[in-house]
Amino acid sequence: MHWVVLVVALLACLGTLVVSGFTGGQVGESARAPVSRPGPGEVPNAIRDGGPIVDPALPDQPGLSVPEGHVVLTFDDGPTKWTGRILDVLESRGVKATFFVIGSRVAERPDLVRRMYAEGHEVGVHTYTHVNLANASTWRQRIELDQTQLAIAGATGFTTDLLRPPYASEPQAIGPSDWRALSSGRNYRAVYADLDTRDWEKPGVERIVQESLPDGTDGAVVMMHDGGGDRSQTVAAIGPVVDQLRQRGYALDTVTQAIDAPTSWHRATFAQRVQGQFVSGLVGLARAMVEVLRIGFLMLAVLAVLRTLLLLLLARRHAHHVPEGAPPRDWAWPSVSVVVPAYNEEIGVGPAVRSLVASDYPDLEVIVVDDGSTDGTVAAVESLGLPGVRVIRQPNGGKPSALNTGIAAARHDVLVLVDADTVFEPSSMRALVAPLADPEVGAVSGNTKVGNRRGLLGRWQHIEYVIGFNLDRRMFDVLRCMPTVPGAIGAFRRETLEAVGGVSNETLAEDTDLTMASCRAGWRVVYAPQARAWTEAPATLGQLWKQRYRWCYGTMQAMWKHRGAVSEPGASGKLGRRGLPYLLAFQVLLPLLAPLIDIAAVYSLVFAPTPQIAYVWLAFLALQFVGAVYAFRLDREPLGPLWSLPLQQFVYRQLMYLVVIQSVASAFYGIRLRWHVMRRTGDMEAAPVDVTA
Repeated sequence: MHWVVLVVALLACLGTLVVSGFTGGQVGESARAPVSRPGPGEVPNAIRDGGPIVDPALPDQPGLSVPEGHVVLTFDDGPTKWTGRILDVLESRGVKATFFVIGSRVAERPDLVRRMYAEGHEVGVHTYTHVNLANASTWRQRIELDQTQLAIAGATGFTTDLLRPPYASEPQAIGPSDWRALSSGRNYRAVYADLDTRDWEKPGVERIVQESLPDGTDGAVVMMHDGGGDRSQTVAAIGPVVDQLRQRGYALDTVTQAIDAPTSWHRATFAQRVQGQFVSGLVGLARAMVEVLRIGFLMLAVLAVLRTLLLLLLARRHAHHVPEGAPPRDWAWPSVSVVVPAYNEEIGVGPAVRSLVASDYPDLEVIVVDDGSTDGTVAAVESLGLPGVRVIRQPNGGKPSALNTGIAAARHDVLVLVDADTVFEPSSMRALVAPLADPEVGAVSGNTKVGNRRGLLGRWQHIEYVIGFNLDRRMFDVLRCMPTVPGAIGAFRRETLEAVGGVSNETLAEDTDLTMASCRAGWRVVYAPQARAWTEAPATLGQLWKQRYRWCYGTMQAMWKHRGAVSEPGASGKLGRRGLPYLLAFQVLLPLLAPLIDIAAVYSLVFAPTPQIAYVWLAFLALQFVGAVYAFRLDREPLGPLWSLPLQQFVYRQLMYLVVIQSVASAFYGIRLRWHVMRRTGDMEAAPVDVTA
């Protein structure tokens, strides 16, 4: 059910963004006017040679001209913030004008259109998105005109019969395709211009004034703009234009006043008003959503960049200040018990046990706890015949139960907990145990490496392990708030495990739960990057989904369980006030909101005239690549797999977002998950260890 809600919400958001993108393109800059496509047919000579006010229903009659001594000031591409200033100037001089409005802009600023009507100005249609009607299909032409009428009706309660096609100036420039589009306009009077000030070029106030003045006493329709860019020069020119025209004895009229025609305003029907108000509301919602998207994008981008810089800074500090060599010379290597819980691990358990026994560690016992396997797990271990290896069988009770059984049976006080699909390098055990020479250290996290890197999915997980997991652990080590010792490779003092009551089964992330409990018990948990263990990552998207779903859900369970650490002192407080907020911010909230970054980038590329957001997004990817190179260098990994990093951002990262979203939704709905067992293939081609018999 929660998936249905998420899909419906996503579709609604995307639909609203499409509305915003469709209505919010930059308009009015004639310098970028699309040329009308040629087409068959001819423009009637009467229209081409007549005046600027054309009735398409009367093609054999020339257009009307403004009589001598009269000027009609017209403004295109509003309403915008400049429109209000223009209205102020006109009001101060008692002048009425005609505004050809963009429908989408009317939906954004209906208050300005209401003011136009209230102050006696006229309004005409200038399409909904400033499309060139000559290049639009018939259905698109109808939508452009009708939706603009609805927007005007919603704002004023009236419609209009005036039309100025975008990218149109003088009637002499009308082409066949323009005339066909004009002829399809129903019941409109098209208003062209005698004088085009070309104020969109920002030629200067004096030039705009000069271009607005007719010769002698000729009448004229003057074209200016109140939208589509910076119109400060236009605003500054209106006063001088009006003053000079009046000094020459001109009357300034609206279109219908100039030709002594009935008013262009017509009372809208109830349905038109309601539809217009709905359109305005929808556009307003879309605008608000885009603004939220923009602000959210900037906040998330800043947060992500700060996180990357913090990771790199602290990882560098860890690499330069945390010793990676042997413990003090007078320190005696303690005996170690390795506990390997296994459930149906017939394929992987043999190589895992062989690698443990082949370790160069001086005193080691290996305990394999078979948790009710139904395959040949036990036989696979016993057939090895290796010294120092014990097998304990128990009925199936889950991984925490198997770990606790092995811990209870272990002979030594340093315990290494290892997954049954994990292969150790010979020197890894020493590197893992060495930090325990510090009596404050109660647990040590090893460095988990992906063993099966063939294929795109394997490479992506390899990149994720090197960049995400290990950089995070270096940072947590420096900040002393390590939240997770991975189940694949981790060392604990027995004293630490006894202090927290063993491995709990209260969460699905028993390793995170155990680590957080260790921190709250006052122990320091550190990271040993030289303690490398090779594990088999999920080989299919389905298995990956199940694994990460369990990890994410279990981590949230552990965070909730240990939320009390926020108010506690000492090591527990460091976890609560450093580790938990970080996990909440970057493993829960950021993945929930991170799709905003991708949606904003796509929106910017598709709809924005200058896609700054897309540039920021690309810059963020570049920063991630720099971080990836540094992380690979720290881990002494070849850089070859990083060629797939861009693809990871487009595919793999989205999958991880969905995992977090489903996990949060499951927690919200109170769904309890069961343990998922991953099918093993035994593929460990990248491991520098011989895993064959």
